[in-house]
Amino acid sequence: MSSHFNIKQRYDLQAIKTMSTEGAFALTKADRSAIKACREYLETEIDSSEGTFYGINTGFGALCNIRIPSEDLVELQHNLIRSHACGAGNPISADVTHLILLLKIISLSQGHSGVRVKLVERLIELYNHRILPVIYEQGSLGASGDLAPLAHLGLVLIGEGDVIYEDRRQPAREVFHRLGLQPIELQSKEGLAVLNGTQFSTAHALYGCLRFQRLIEFAHVTAALSMEAFNCSPAPFDQLIHQIRNQVGQQKSAALRRQYLQGSDIGFRTRYSVQDPYAFRCTPQVLGASLDAFDFVSTTVEREANGVTDNPNIFAAEDKILSGGNFHAQPIAYASDFLAIAASEVGSISERRTYQLVSGLRDLPAFLTPRPGTHSGLMIPQYTAASIVSQNKQLCTPASVDSITSSIGQEDHVSMAANAGTKLVKVIDNLTTILSIEWMTAAQALEFRNGYRLNVDLQRLLDVYRRDYVPALDADRILHHDIMKTREFFTAEF
Repeated sequence: MSSHFNIKQRYDLQAIKTMSTEGAFALTKADRSAIKACREYLETEIDSSEGTFYGINTGFGALCNIRIPSEDLVELQHNLIRSHACGAGNPISADVTHLILLLKIISLSQGHSGVRVKLVERLIELYNHRILPVIYEQGSLGASGDLAPLAHLGLVLIGEGDVIYEDRRQPAREVFHRLGLQPIELQSKEGLAVLNGTQFSTAHALYGCLRFQRLIEFAHVTAALSMEAFNCSPAPFDQLIHQIRNQVGQQKSAALRRQYLQGSDIGFRTRYSVQDPYAFRCTPQVLGASLDAFDFVSTTVEREANGVTDNPNIFAAEDKILSGGNFHAQPIAYASDFLAIAASEVGSISERRTYQLVSGLRDLPAFLTPRPGTHSGLMIPQYTAASIVSQNKQLCTPASVDSITSSIGQEDHVSMAANAGTKLVKVIDNLTTILSIEWMTAAQALEFRNGYRLNVDLQRLLDVYRRDYVPALDADRILHHDIMKTREFFTAEF
């Protein structure tokens, strides 16, 4: 298998799913050698040393000073999994769970965790067959690993807990029986290696990155359509303006806007105003800042995705077993909070464009209906967008500045990265709806702009949208369906 996940390759979730067709993922010879060497070293140390190694022959957390007899080490690992499986709330999505498996495989395959090859191969089997453990969204403090959520992954390895398989929730033991798989009897360190790590938090951050990559493109296209509908000036996107500010994301954003306006007659139309509202004129400055934020976040997440984050770590070549704190997910907590803020602002400025388009300005009818009064047109979708924008603001209260003491003071500072990650996923999903409402609104506004020539790519997308998803609004109808169909359009086209 590849031991490196590169966000910059612009993976999307479908690509990750197709990466894992049965038999596609397997350990390389080098992977096997590293895992095996680490395990053999650990077993030798346990057998020959009188020392205590955290979580290997000791209790956990505040019980770290209690040495466990050798004959009880297997029971210790199974008890660890069962006692820590305290997740609450709703089950997380299948896509995020799939990413958790991928990240756990990458981490354990690097040979610093002391697990057997057999355990990593079982994780790969789960990944390749899409046997997805039922993992709950609440329970992790984002330090000492994502203990409670990942314990539910550990339950499946020992044949307990539930999985989603073939789109149905089922007991793991029943699925194993049908597929001829045997539960694993966890050996020393293995239970701890499974649940001690940042994979739950990182998977949510990674999911947010993958979704944001596509959404930011949709945001630029949608903003271009809104500019056309509002008959804006293209002057604010001239590259000379953006060169003198030196902000990389802003320059990229302005270039994208010029790309989606190329071939349009927007520069030759009669202007309604000397300057357009900020929501149109300042989109490179706002979306560009979000692009810069994404570059920082994706770099952080990529490092974490390819790192080893359990504890203790084993260095066979250096003859060391070191207990440290790589499980502390502060980098991911910051990253998730930052991306949520960046995504929220993309939605905030989008809703302002929607508001302008339905306001009866620039020769557009109020609420974009040909029969105002009897018909409300697109009055209430703007309310919906405004409500969701406000919710995103509330969700952007940073989790990373919070901490709470646990385990009798042993774990006295935690990152709350898991809470940051689950909030991020909600913000990203909300952004999808906000942008869909803007696209739907801009498309309707263009129904009143006869004869406008658009960029050829923009026109193609608009034609597909009208033909296959949402027809023009001539009379009031249930607009919930239009919003959902517009979300489908986004998913299919971007």
